[in-house]
Amino acid sequence: MKTAAMLDAHPAPTDVDRELLARVVDTLVECSQACTACADACLGEEMVADLRTCIRTDLDCADVCATTARVLSRRTAYDATVARAQLEACVAACRACADECEAHAGMHEHCRVCAECCRRCGAACAELLAAIA
Repeated sequence: MKTAAMLDAHPAPTDVDRELLARVVDTLVECSQACTACADACLGEEMVADLRTCIRTDLDCADVCATTARVLSRRTAYDATVARAQLEACVAACRACADECEAHAGMHEHCRVCAECCRRCGAACAELLAAIA
């Protein structure tokens, strides 16, 4: 992905480590995709009714991750307060999704993969949050 190149080319100055920021944005996009794919895979399972909470949590996490990536990519007139709040929401969404998917990981490989991705994303967001706190 060209996230790092785009951040490097941006004219706005930043006090945030651009390498860390680029890595987090890429991780957020990956997690959003994984959660969307997991929700779709859950819909394809015969026991879909048992996966309602998982599907909902996947879709919530996908949306929060995608929004967080967009907010963090906007460097003009950057607002650290908004960025911190969005990162905190993302950490919570990733934790909830990972917990829910792990409950189904023994039966559904897509849930195992999604849970791992959510754990990585939550950790990356927490790392960036600590860096801008």
